Amino acid sequence: MNKTVLKSIGAILAGFILVAVLSSGTDFLLDKSGILSMEHFKQASFLIVCLVIAYRFTFNVIGCYLIAKLAPTNPMKHVMIMGVIGTILSLLGSIAMWHKAPAFYSIAIILISLPSAWLGGNYI
Repeated sequence: MNKTVLKSIGAILAGFILVAVLSSGTDFLLDKSGILSMEHFKQASFLIVCLVIAYRFTFNVIGCYLIAKLAPTNPMKHVMIMGVIGTILSLLGSIAMWHKAPAFYSIAIILISLPSAWLGGNYI
């Protein structure tokens, strides 16, 4: 494997890890502060669920910005690869967690993956 391929994998992995850490950390803080109970997420208020969608979108943009900055060549290709990966993972997660989250949240998380990737890649 050449250095460019390793740098590409590293860039995508770095962005993915950043998004996962930011999202999980924010979920944890909201849960511990009592603002959002992950155990009762299905019954969360509409505004709280919209807040979760908004910060996940924002974190996806930030992660894809990092991917674009670290990409050795063609940053938009890298962020769109991450967008496709995010869409697939969101789809699988939504299927697995359909009974634990509001339906509009599950659908929104799937739909934000590609636009947030594109937006993050266009900030460079």
